[in-house]
Amino acid sequence: MAIGEQFAGLDMEQLIGGPLSAAANASTLLANSTADFIRKVGFDSKGKLQTAAFGYQKRSTNDDGTINLDEMKVMVPMLAIVPIPNLQIDEVNILFDMEVKQSEKSESSKDISGSMSGTANFGIVKVSISGSVSAHEAHTRSSDNSAKYHVDVRATNHGTPEGLARVLDMMAANVAPSLVGSTIKDANGQSLPEADRARAEKLKMLRQEISQIENRLSAAQNMLDDKIAQLKRAAGSQQNVYNVSITTAMNKLDRDSEEDAKKAEGYNSAAKIVMQRWNDVQSQAADVIKTIADNTAEGTEPSSEVSEMFALLSWKESGAEPYSSDETQYKAISGAQVSAVKAQKNVVRLEEELFKKREEYHNAVAGTR
Repeated sequence: MAIGEQFAGLDMEQLIGGPLSAAANASTLLANSTADFIRKVGFDSKGKLQTAAFGYQKRSTNDDGTINLDEMKVMVPMLAIVPIPNLQIDEVNILFDMEVKQSEKSESSKDISGSMSGTANFGIVKVSISGSVSAHEAHTRSSDNSAKYHVDVRATNHGTPEGLARVLDMMAANVAPSLVGSTIKDANGQSLPEADRARAEKLKMLRQEISQIENRLSAAQNMLDDKIAQLKRAAGSQQNVYNVSITTAMNKLDRDSEEDAKKAEGYNSAAKIVMQRWNDVQSQAADVIKTIADNTAEGTEPSSEVSEMFALLSWKESGAEPYSSDETQYKAISGAQVSAVKAQKNVVRLEEELFKKREEYHNAVAGTR
């Protein structure tokens, strides 16, 4: 067979496409195995998240010398504490080598032999003659074909998929230890006498109340910060409106006109004063809100008008004028001001409540009550 005919029978599509198709199918199986693991390990038969409970004891020392032995429990999602198989095929290498060796050696072999003898007389000389004839012919043919086919598949574990990692992060943010039980002991870990135990329980209750007020105060302060930020954003929007108006008015002026030059000077002078007032809102908003809240009687609603304490001005072509309700951001600023004043009063109320509760606690520790 000729060398070219040796390659004609090869199905190259199957040689190359077969392993690639098998790798694609394997990738699907691997993905399904990851999904099955998540379903079986991460969730129960009702579709609820499976968790593992961990318990531990938390020990803390109180101001009165007693100690708290708190039994804590934390529920951790199973998917967060077990490795998740995520094997993926990264690389498929297909190597095909074919070597054709063809050699031919012809050798014909025939063996022919014969002999002869005789005598001849040449006068007084007599000669004897003898001889033989032989022939050899051989024919040999040899050929060699070889092929190498190698498929190299590499797969690695890619760890937790990104989408699942984000879900686990959200779950982790909500995982917090819960108090199962708590006992009060003396400094040596022994039970307290009845009178001391009652006093320790009261102090414990006061500490819990203080902690609750502190949490509420922190939330109230965050709310106040948000309202002040809202007020600043509204003020910034009003500044942008004035900047556009100033730029538009300046572009209408004729630079070569003496009258327009005076107008431009007036525009710039008024703009400088107006913008300084609005810049003050950005830096002094919290202080002004506190002053407004202090001057608002308890139990009364804050005024819905933008306070004169901000000393705001409006920019007009005629000059700087008092800020009025016909401005574009007046309602937004007014609403943010009202919300901020309410939030400030709530912060002040909680600060006073916290101060009184801490005073009560210190008196209880000192034994004055």
